[in-house]
Amino acid sequence: MSWAGPEDIYLSTSLASYLDRKLLVLLRDGRKLMGTLRSFDQFANAVLEGACERVIVGEQYCDIPLGLYVIRGENVVLIGELVRLLFSFSFFFLFWLSHFVFSRSLS
Repeated sequence: MSWAGPEDIYLSTSLASYLDRKLLVLLRDGRKLMGTLRSFDQFANAVLEGACERVIVGEQYCDIPLGLYVIRGENVVLIGELVRLLFSFSFFFLFWLSHFVFSRSLS
């Protein structure tokens, strides 16, 4: 029987790539939590720093600050990174806007 070394730990779990990044966590009861992932274990229990709960009603939303928050892994439905999604959307929007302004200036 062989033991996993430190280099194998990062290959065996996908949550390691999310450490110290801002995440959106969807829970089984429908709550949406946002915060920075500080720790996790093999059961997907997670610790979020600077967590807040996003409450959405119609087209409006508010964020309820929670602070340091421990999430039990069996309640997690989905985990996703926020920063890259927002960055790629803003990059796409700026690209589209610059293309639109540039094409208008040519005509």
